[in-house]
Amino acid sequence: MESSARYLVFHGTIILLIGLLCGAPYGRAINGRAAAHIVHSWRVAHLSLPIGAILMFAVAPLLASFAVVGQIKQLIANLLIVSGYSFCFALPLAAMVGERGLSHRGPLKAKAVFVGNVVGAVTSLLASLALVYAAFESL
Repeated sequence: MESSARYLVFHGTIILLIGLLCGAPYGRAINGRAAAHIVHSWRVAHLSLPIGAILMFAVAPLLASFAVVGQIKQLIANLLIVSGYSFCFALPLAAMVGERGLSHRGPLKAKAVFVGNVVGAVTSLLASLALVYAAFESL
């Protein structure tokens, strides 16, 4: 397995763990009859983070089959890793502070969630574009 794939798998396992651990506060929010938006935020964190980790696990073995230079493979891995950790920051924070982070306006906590969401979304998009490029070049 290439080093970029190993890093992707390693960080994917950490992101998977964080997502699964978000299940504890999710359960507490349900049992504690927290506001619906808080329960929803914990649900999003608990479900979305493992999906991101699974994406990383799925991409890791593909990297070896791409006919591109190692820097492109490492770029794909790095972008997915940054995206994953950005969402590991933004999604639980959104649930903890009760902010959705959909705007750069509002209190600092809302801005922090927004920045995490934007960094996660932009790096996910860039990783997707790099994946398309690598797949196209490998045809």
